[in-house]
Amino acid sequence: MKTIDRNNFFVITGGPGMGKTTLLEEMERRKYLCIPETGRQIIIDQLHTNGTALPWKSPLRFAELMFKQAKADFMDYPERNQPVLFDRGIPDISGYLKLNNIQPPNEITNAAKYLRYHPIVFITPPWEEIYKNDSERKQSFAEAVRTYEMMADTYKKRGYQLLEIPKVTTLERADFMIEKIGI
Repeated sequence: MKTIDRNNFFVITGGPGMGKTTLLEEMERRKYLCIPETGRQIIIDQLHTNGTALPWKSPLRFAELMFKQAKADFMDYPERNQPVLFDRGIPDISGYLKLNNIQPPNEITNAAKYLRYHPIVFITPPWEEIYKNDSERKQSFAEAVRTYEMMADTYKKRGYQLLEIPKVTTLERADFMIEKIGI
């Protein structure tokens, strides 16, 4: 596989429930192109159709569906001058599988290696005050912290520089991202 660098693709990663989606909603309001996380939609679809590709039933099948969409998202948005913001990237899928003690398939490992986002990856730190469960998010806060740690480790091992988003208001987080993106 040939390396494809998309230096205008910025990933926001971290544990679940740490404000990624809310932040991206604010960035969309500010007219940034944002690509939503696929995991939540897959869970909703699987629950609606009585499917089994759910993180608590079949983590590998769930990851395969996430990967299919994440790779398509990466390939469907060509290099452009404007930034594209992703709620999680392909390396998140490797991290998710490792968190579940599953060896990532070669296709996922290779995509994480060769389909490259901007070298700076934004990460939301654990923040218990804003964390909450819902019908799609069943992890405990402790599990969310482990996810954060795994994502940080996964992106560092892939050579990305992590930039922690501060625990401030959503508007201040959006201002921080815009400043760091350099626009």
